[in-house]
Amino acid sequence: LALGTVLALDRMPRDIFPTLGIPTIYVAQPYGGMDPAQMEGYLTYYYEYHFLYITGIEHVESKSIQGASIMKLQFYPGTDMNQAMAETVGYVNRSRAFMPPGTVPPFITRFDAGSVPVGNLVFTSDTATVAQMQDAALNRVRPLFATLPGVSAPPPFGGSARTILINVDPERLRSYNMSPDEIVTAITRANLISPSGNMSVAGKYPMVPLNSVVTNIKDLESVPIRAGTYPTVFVRDVGEVTDGSDIVTSYALVNGRRTVYVPVTKRADASTLTVVDLVKENLPRFQSAVPEGITVSYEFDQSPYVIRAIEGLTFEGALGAILTGVMVLLFLRDWRSSLIVVVNIPLAIMGAVLALWLTGQTVNIMTLGGLALAIGVLVDMSTVVIENIHTHLAAGKRVARAVVDSGREVALPLLIAMLCVLAVFVPSFFMEGAARAMFLPLSLAVGFAIVASYFLSSTLVPILSVWFLRGHAHAAGGTPPAESGFARFQRGYAKVAASIVRVRWLVAGVYAAASVAVIVLVGGSLGTEIFPKVDTGQLQVRLRAPTGTRVDGTEQIALQALEIIENEVGADNVAITLAFLGVHAPNYPINLIYLWNGGSEEGVLQVQLKSGAGIGTEALKERLRALFAEKLPGTSFSFEPSDIVSQVMS
Repeated sequence: LALGTVLALDRMPRDIFPTLGIPTIYVAQPYGGMDPAQMEGYLTYYYEYHFLYITGIEHVESKSIQGASIMKLQFYPGTDMNQAMAETVGYVNRSRAFMPPGTVPPFITRFDAGSVPVGNLVFTSDTATVAQMQDAALNRVRPLFATLPGVSAPPPFGGSARTILINVDPERLRSYNMSPDEIVTAITRANLISPSGNMSVAGKYPMVPLNSVVTNIKDLESVPIRAGTYPTVFVRDVGEVTDGSDIVTSYALVNGRRTVYVPVTKRADASTLTVVDLVKENLPRFQSAVPEGITVSYEFDQSPYVIRAIEGLTFEGALGAILTGVMVLLFLRDWRSSLIVVVNIPLAIMGAVLALWLTGQTVNIMTLGGLALAIGVLVDMSTVVIENIHTHLAAGKRVARAVVDSGREVALPLLIAMLCVLAVFVPSFFMEGAARAMFLPLSLAVGFAIVASYFLSSTLVPILSVWFLRGHAHAAGGTPPAESGFARFQRGYAKVAASIVRVRWLVAGVYAAASVAVIVLVGGSLGTEIFPKVDTGQLQVRLRAPTGTRVDGTEQIALQALEIIENEVGADNVAITLAFLGVHAPNYPINLIYLWNGGSEEGVLQVQLKSGAGIGTEALKERLRALFAEKLPGTSFSFEPSDIVSQVMS
């Protein structure tokens, strides 16, 4: 049992929550340049129309912004998601037949609520440009990062795609009476992609590539735009070719400086701790892959909260087991009997952990909470068996006979008690969706522990009793039971119970009235949340500047907001700040799934306070709301979930 438990714990994923398995598919469709109305009318509408044919679809949500549209397909619980994904791909292909020329295939992905960022891979440099950091992150680090088990690797945030630019001089273009379309046509004609062929040469059959593709960008300047009867006009005559980046639509800021970062997002079925450990272990590999002068670091680590939650529940469970053993010792007044009862606790938990592993569960706050909840119940069955054995010993029976007779008497009552406890958790098996995913592991943990305790009480406890209690006088200590303090307490309790029974209707009425009063007066004032708020020392703020604000203006507002936060908490208490401003480029529409911004006027700020800063985030939010309204009028601010628990639950 112990060996199996060790193997199970070594192989079980460790996370904050169980795998939720929410049946959701996202479709991200780009089309550079289209406004939101065009995206909605020319593309999104046809997707929504065809997605309604998919088996098991519950509803479709969509958001359209300039250059991109994102659709969320929600399915009913129990839907075969492999079939749903296959049908989604099929209907995407059919929908594209109705769309404008140039529509590229969308990104289609499963994205569970458990697929949340567990940190950020941040690139910083004092010498490299944002374009250079973007290139290093996308083409050097991301191929290494994406191969780590359990990791999702979106493109970097904050940079623009590498682009070959032709900067045309409008005056020169007019002087030649030429339009930009002529330049586009000439470049396309001079840069054709053609497959290689083969040629028989002296008994050999080599591949012969064509030189129809420009390999040196400066050669594009020698491309003729006009030729023939006209004087030949080359690209260099009207403009200049440069190796640059696409139109800037967003900025990423780390501590107020422009940079790029990659969200470290775990897959829904992956362990947070395993993913974070893998990323940290591979940081030297990432660092060695980037040019000198660029630093790769892991920031906004969410794993400490997961570790603290697991360690806290483990400690509380161990403390509960110790306190339970002390209470058993106080009431049984026999260290041998107490030892038999207490030994039952870790063995029952081992059996429960092994069963959880065999049923595909993970180590999370729900399973650990279920085990901690069951500890108080685990000793009941063993205590009943031991106490009944002492009763038979007091009657003068030998130990072996006392154990056998006691086991016969309590076998059925213990079975009924076990079934009554298990019946409380049966409704979790009939839940659906996220509620089932959350509470079924807790119910299984409690159920497995209680079942293990029942079998141990019926097998191991009697054997240990024969070994440990042989030749041991009943009620050691020499004090007759009738003269003990507990016996006097029993007699007093019997008198009180007898007096209450005589006025039982009055007592029942008072109890019912008191229960109703507590529910009405106290229950009405309690808040309602799936999980209580957690102070992790992190803030996430979404700002919205006036509609139409350029991303450069949004950047200035974000810097002012970050300065306000630093002044309020003290610069020495800020570990790092991170911001994403504007919208993702159409090249990377999948990034909209990880972080949604509606336009160039929106931005998201993240602030990590130093450990031990002693600043309550809820009180800080209230102060910041007032400061933002006073110093940045015209810009709206809202606080969003920043810790892993709140992000999953939202």
